[in-house]
Formats: sequence, C-alpha cells, structure tokens
Amino acid sequence: MKRVVIPELLDTDAGTPREVAGSLADIDTVNQHLGGVKTMTSLLRTVATKRALKSLSWLDVAGARGGMAAKAVTALAKRGLPVTPVLLDRAASHLSNDTTAVCGDALQLPFRDGSFDVVGCCLFLHHLEPEEIVGFVNEALRVARYAVLINDLIRHPLHLWMARAGKPIYRSRITRHDAPASVRRAYTAGEMGEMLRRTRAPQVDISENFFFRMGVVAWKHPNSI
Repeated sequence: MKRVVIPELLDTDAGTPREVAGSLADIDTVNQHLGGVKTMTSLLRTVATKRALKSLSWLDVAGARGGMAAKAVTALAKRGLPVTPVLLDRAASHLSNDTTAVCGDALQLPFRDGSFDVVGCCLFLHHLEPEEIVGFVNEALRVARYAVLINDLIRHPLHLWMARAGKPIYRSRITRHDAPASVRRAYTAGEMGEMLRRTRAPQVDISENFFFRMGVVAWKHPNSI
C-alpha cells in the first residue's frame, strides 16, 4: 500500500474545542487499548535495562494532554522504575496542567544538550516527511543522554480497514477523518529503518508490536553522553 499524505484535522485544530477534546480522548483510548502504552513502556524499560538506570527522565514530544505518559509512568512504577515525564506540544490548547509541559517546536527543541535521559514520541513521526524525520531524530539525539524512542503506526491495508471500521465508536468527527488518514501517511518498519540509517544514531533497534505498532530505539553514541 502506497503512502499517501492527507492533512489531518487535529494538526490545525480544525474543529470546535469539544471536537478537539474528543479527538484527544480518542487518541488516549487507542493508546491504552491498542498497543500505544505497552509499546512505550517496553521502550523505556529497554533503555533503563541496557544502560543500568534506576530512574528515567523523559521528554514526551507531541505528548498532548499526557494521557499516554501518565499510564506508562504508572505501569513502570509498579515495576520499580520511576519515570519523570515532561510534555512538549506545539499547541498550548493540547496540554494539560497535570504534568510539567512546554509549548515548543519538535524540530527545534527548546532544551540544552543532554537535558533528558530519553526523548520519545508517540503517533508523531507519521506527520513528518523523511527529511524532517532525519532532522527531528538528530535534534532529539542532541537533547537525549541515551536514546530516542519512536512509538508509531505501521502502514498496512488491514490496519486501514480497521481504522475505517472504528468510525462508529470514535467520539469526534476529527478522529473519523484523522484515523484513516494517519494510517495512510504512516511508514512501514522497513521505511523507518532506511530513514534512521541517515541519522547520527550508531544503532537503531526496530520492533513490530501489537495492532500495527512499531517501537524504535535510536541509540546515542556512548562517547557523546
């Protein structure tokens, strides 16, 4: 299935405040039940284990209201790994007061080098074109001490069919448009690997997870920490 870029309504908040809030709630539901939280939790644990870290600081890029971050933090706390998230989003209207949050540009992160143990994102990279992805990952590697984490959709015909089939249960008309559009503009694991080989990451690990999710760890060179 060929990748097709279709503008997503939530990118420009093209709806009423209630519709935007409903779409953000739909995203939280998808992350909770269809692999988003599980994938991110696994990625965070992988970094902590391989770098022998007893806690993690995490910049969650495009983190919106922080629903996914909160669930991941809770799950990891039960396993004895404290995680401190900071949310970053381009739109202040997407952010919540429940978690430390910053309004900023993902392609020019407003943080010093090595400010966080990890920089991660969920359902964000499919909004970017290949050159932007290379630029984002390099910028995120600058801000991260250990790794950049990518949690995103995998483009697949069955996934597209299921995104369309879910329309009756979505809260918002924004989601009814954006869910299929997101799948059509998502990347395959192979495409993601090709793009990330052009970044400064010396090693990239990619896994394919439940319900067409990919989990990626782009490691930072140990000598640059």
